[in-house]
Amino acid sequence: MKDRLKRLISHLVPTGSVLQRTVKSGIWVSATKMSLRLSQMVMLIILARLLAPRDFGLMGVALLTLAATERFTDFGLNAALIQQKETNVDGYLNTTWCLEIGRGVLAFLIIFLVAPFIATFFDEPGATEVVRVLALVPVLYGLRNPAVVYFEKDLSYHKDFVYNASGAISQLAVGVGYALYSPTVWALVFATMSQPAVRLVLSYVLHDYRPWPSFDLEMAKELIHYGKWITGASIVGYLYSQGDDAFVGWYLSATALGFYQYAYRLADLPASEVSGIISKVTFPAYSRIQGDIDTLRNALLQSTRLTAFVVFPLTFGIALVAPSFVPAILGEQWTPMIRTMQLLSIYGLLHAITRNFGSLWKALNHPDYVAKLGLLRVVCIAILIWPATARWGIEGTAMVVVGVYIFPMLPIDVYLAAKVVEGHSMQIYREYLYPFIAAATMFGSLWYARGFVELSPLVEFAILVPAGAVIYFAVALLLERQFDWGIEHILRMISDGLRG
Repeated sequence: MKDRLKRLISHLVPTGSVLQRTVKSGIWVSATKMSLRLSQMVMLIILARLLAPRDFGLMGVALLTLAATERFTDFGLNAALIQQKETNVDGYLNTTWCLEIGRGVLAFLIIFLVAPFIATFFDEPGATEVVRVLALVPVLYGLRNPAVVYFEKDLSYHKDFVYNASGAISQLAVGVGYALYSPTVWALVFATMSQPAVRLVLSYVLHDYRPWPSFDLEMAKELIHYGKWITGASIVGYLYSQGDDAFVGWYLSATALGFYQYAYRLADLPASEVSGIISKVTFPAYSRIQGDIDTLRNALLQSTRLTAFVVFPLTFGIALVAPSFVPAILGEQWTPMIRTMQLLSIYGLLHAITRNFGSLWKALNHPDYVAKLGLLRVVCIAILIWPATARWGIEGTAMVVVGVYIFPMLPIDVYLAAKVVEGHSMQIYREYLYPFIAAATMFGSLWYARGFVELSPLVEFAILVPAGAVIYFAVALLLERQFDWGIEHILRMISDGLRG
């Protein structure tokens, strides 16, 4: 049994052709994402029963501060190293390490000093100490071994799995353990702190490179020159992905922020997990084939097809089960977020089916697209968010986020993705058609059937999930047989890559 397990693991270590390495890497990234999400969801579900929505809102204020500092000081160093054609980037690692340590210390000082002002801004005096403790997180990340970049650059995602999964397990254990002892916001704080602490230790265990404090100014300039658009995209990304959170916390309350952030977290699962797996694997893969435009175009369409096949049923399913999932699993105190969660599931879908484009643009040395498009989205949201939130609360905020993504962002994203691979927008839109039909059929039939039978939320949730899966795959199979959709070819290719 032990020998079989070793053979299985060695078979899954990413080796072989670019396709084989990409497919096997996808397995490990999937395992990593699943372990992270599963442990996080278990923790959040347990803590949702033990803590109040306001505790999550208070933690949300601290995380907004932490994320803002990290995004505004993100040099894009890892992306710069991964994008380079050279496989060995050891010569850059000491300089990278010095830059990351400097960034971590700078972030710590900024967060520590602004903590009282943040608490005043959100009218939450208790946030000061929470924010200051979490200021240690960027320091811990800055001290980690810079050679962890090889986990992604070399498609060595089996090591990345150990690195990330261990941090996730520690977060679950610390968060639940402390909450059982003292059900306060500090359970969330110490859980968050444990993750970078464990990863810091593992970064030196999993790779034998040992950084030394030496700094090369020219190398730093080279890395930062590429990363400047990553930095810009990171800043703009914060504004459009978390600016709405900050506005809700400031304009409404910490409790409203707790509802909104939790709804967003659940609704964005397809983008943060499924398409996140694909985009993480495709960035180094796209970088390797960036000189072959035909192969790159084909890879983009195939990855889009696979993403759409998976995320359409997930997002339609989230909207379908939200009214039963929230009271049955999270508890009655979370029911005010149901409609917001359903609205944000549309955002989760749009985010998921376009997330892969960012990997393409970065691989083709167009990271500026991410920043510029993000800035346009920020401007559109900024114009509409105040009146919508004032009129409809967090549901109005969600409507603005979704509406701006539908237009103008989706058409522009698709146009630019097609343009850089010398293709046409309709080629990409076509990949969305069949999964939309299958998912809409699933949603419509079960929503209609729900009206004839009145069940408890828990029983309804237990029935809807498997029923939705059966209907979606049945319709998808029919579409594949009738119209030669192409998803069967993708799945067979993945299977062949694994066997290779």
